[in-house]
Amino acid sequence: MENAEMDTATAATQVTITHAVGLHARPSVKFTKLAKTFQAKTEISARDGGPWIDAKSIVKVMAMKAPEGTVLHIRATGRDADQAVETLRALVERDFDEGGAHEQG
Repeated sequence: MENAEMDTATAATQVTITHAVGLHARPSVKFTKLAKTFQAKTEISARDGGPWIDAKSIVKVMAMKAPEGTVLHIRATGRDADQAVETLRALVERDFDEGGAHEQG
């Protein structure tokens, strides 16, 4: 039963987008690429109650058009849910690893 419980593990967090252009083009690609490295079903939303979108879909993530200042809600279900949520949160906190992003116009 322990394996079945591991498969249904859930995790959730929230993080504020501080990237100057929000969750667009390059940040979206980095986010979805990282989400795809986890087995867990991973979803994001700009609101606590949804609507939830597939964090592994570049089309859906870019269509979200989440601007700077958006509180991004991240949730995952599956064996590596905790790791997925924490790793994605950390990416957003690091400004998607794009130093100087606040100076872009």
